[in-house]
Amino acid sequence: MDQFEGKVAVITGGGSGFGRAFAIKGASLGMKLVIADIDPAALAETVEMLRASGAEALGVPTDVADAAQVDALAKAALDTFGAVHLLFNNAGVGAGGFIWENTANDWRWVFGVNVMGVANGLRAFTPVMLAQGEPAHIVNTASVAGLLAAPAMGVYNASKHAVVGMTETLHHDLKLAGGQVDCSLLCPAFVPTGIANAERARPGDLRNDAPPTASQKLAGRQLTKAVEGGRLSAREVADITFDAIRERRFYVITHPGIMASVQLRLDDIAQLRNPTDPLSLKPGVKASR
Repeated sequence: MDQFEGKVAVITGGGSGFGRAFAIKGASLGMKLVIADIDPAALAETVEMLRASGAEALGVPTDVADAAQVDALAKAALDTFGAVHLLFNNAGVGAGGFIWENTANDWRWVFGVNVMGVANGLRAFTPVMLAQGEPAHIVNTASVAGLLAAPAMGVYNASKHAVVGMTETLHHDLKLAGGQVDCSLLCPAFVPTGIANAERARPGDLRNDAPPTASQKLAGRQLTKAVEGGRLSAREVADITFDAIRERRFYVITHPGIMASVQLRLDDIAQLRNPTDPLSLKPGVKASR
């Protein structure tokens, strides 16, 4: 897909972070935009900003963990604009700490958004995009956490590994199905976004009664520090991602320096070694733990 003018993009998690950056980039290319987010205030702010810039934009409050709400999002997009050419399954949340200290609510929340949110998006939109008979593209936002397994990030790592597996399978399935729909797997590292404050959007029925453990507090502080120290902006990630869409490129690695750690993991597997701490190649990060 290399023509964006007049095409329709649907973006989940579009109220902030990568999602808002994708929307701004799409608007600059003349796209019509359907923005979904669970946070109504952030959603309204993004939509108002897009409309003020002259873009056609629709905001749809959506909890991507709820299949019915994603179905409603697809219906709203089609009812308003008649087609969907670009889908960003982008909404994401995280929880850290020792993996045995994560609660059932942590697992339900993170997997509901990060895994089922992507699954619901694929189920609701892929058949529509295939039936249109014109170039279209799906971008699933994973993370370098889907390629590595850093300590004290177990729930998040597991969810993003699932997104990697789902998207690689999607690539193969789309080839088997034929048609003109391509897909990309976005794996960013730390970028200044709202991911460190994702707790604000946790539904009330999935909140924890007990206070955070020591490991969870430490993981939260480290994530905040890492995100705030990110050298690449969400806008730059959006530019890189749209370049990948134009090139029909599957793997979108925004921080190529991480590939040494990915190779280390692959070597561990190939040589049947015990897993190496992926932060061992990042002494500055490791020293702050």
